[in-house]
Amino acid sequence: MRRLREPFRIIRSNLRAYLVLNALVYGVLLVGLVLGVLFPDLTASLVTGLEEDGTADLVASLLSNVWLFALTILAVNVLTVSLKLILLPSLVVPFAGVALLLYKTFESGLVLAPVDETMATLLVPHSLTMVIEFQAYILLALGSYVFAMAWLRPATVGAPDRRRGYLRGLQLFGWLSLPALGLLIIGAVYEALSLVHIVPRMFLGW
Repeated sequence: MRRLREPFRIIRSNLRAYLVLNALVYGVLLVGLVLGVLFPDLTASLVTGLEEDGTADLVASLLSNVWLFALTILAVNVLTVSLKLILLPSLVVPFAGVALLLYKTFESGLVLAPVDETMATLLVPHSLTMVIEFQAYILLALGSYVFAMAWLRPATVGAPDRRRGYLRGLQLFGWLSLPALGLLIIGAVYEALSLVHIVPRMFLGW
């Protein structure tokens, strides 16, 4: 039960920061979507980059196995976004994970912008995926925030010095990672199922 209570206690204790992060992340995502529609060449260049680096081919090759697809999505979201983009930079530079997440969010908005009928159709089921996955990233960004505050102001977490504050902040980060991981699992399963089963039917008119 503590695994359920502790993350919510941390959120309640930092509710203002949590709400601000929600507004920032979803706001930046919306700005990226709008700018992608207004400047489709930006979206086209990013999509071309995904095709050239093999991302699009990898997705296509996994569509035949929904569970392997879901596992791959989860691995990418955990390793490249959660760890590489948010957690690890935050351990070196305070709040770095928050800044990098906002940049990634803006870029995601551009990539997913409904610039044509195909992308608009894809965005319908994918909207729920974005809500779930970005909520997970927001929890990790909150972890970056509380970690930085504990590190820079150790007295706020009852630590006598910055070294103890660093360790206490890392513990808080770990607690927030638990619900974030749960959301990433849910998001990966839904994204795989929607792309394999829902999207094709939408294009075929059900």
